[in-house]
Amino acid sequence: MTQQVPSTEPELAGVRNFRDVGGLPTADGRRVAYGRLFRSGHLAHATESDAAFLSSLGLHTIFDFRNAADQKLEGPDIELPGVQNVNLPLTDPAHGAEFWMLVRDGDVDQLRSILADRKAANRMIDSYRSIIKERTAEHRQVLRALADDSVPALMHCAAGKDRAGLSIAVTLLALDVEREAIVADYLESNATHRRYKVHRSTSSASAYSPEVMELLSPLFDARAEYLEAAFDTIEETWGGVDAYLEKGLDVTPELRERLRERFLD
Repeated sequence: MTQQVPSTEPELAGVRNFRDVGGLPTADGRRVAYGRLFRSGHLAHATESDAAFLSSLGLHTIFDFRNAADQKLEGPDIELPGVQNVNLPLTDPAHGAEFWMLVRDGDVDQLRSILADRKAANRMIDSYRSIIKERTAEHRQVLRALADDSVPALMHCAAGKDRAGLSIAVTLLALDVEREAIVADYLESNATHRRYKVHRSTSSASAYSPEVMELLSPLFDARAEYLEAAFDTIEETWGGVDAYLEKGLDVTPELRERLRERFLD
């Protein structure tokens, strides 16, 4: 099939980490079609021009993986005419509330106590592992919706890195996209213009000192070890991707083929 040529990546004023997932290669030599699957950070601060661009994509469904606490902090997504908004929280609002309060408000000594010596990185790894193991119903719902009628689709969370990153990765696994390509796409969230802005409760210089930013960086980085931990969890729990999809997510071979028909060139 003739592959669509992607348009230049847009510069959105109020939406970070937006990109088309098209072009990624599958194990059998095909590619994800452009204009079918998009990912981004939250849409709560989208400007009128951002909304106009998003409307031009012909989206059917926007999947928002934020929880109630995220939505209270950032606001609800903008509503686009004719687009279905589906909220599927992949983390509990109460989970880590005290932790994230310290991230926002804590001084450097408090941050050292909860983040230093790989505590922050290990927390991210544990989060990725738990989402894969515990959020099978949500990922099942996403894949079934995509196989039925929810394309083109946009997936996002707050930063578009972790929860959206995992949901994109699960979708790409179902499409037999090469593992290296999935990781490479995930790591694109580290680009300067895509990174989530760290928010702290004070704007003083000490709140954003080099030491503080270094302590916080594992929480806001996209690191291959995080996504690899998710892949390892699939192997350890189900024995492989095919078993994960079939037994963990109830993705039948027929449903998987429908996904491939919808998303692959």
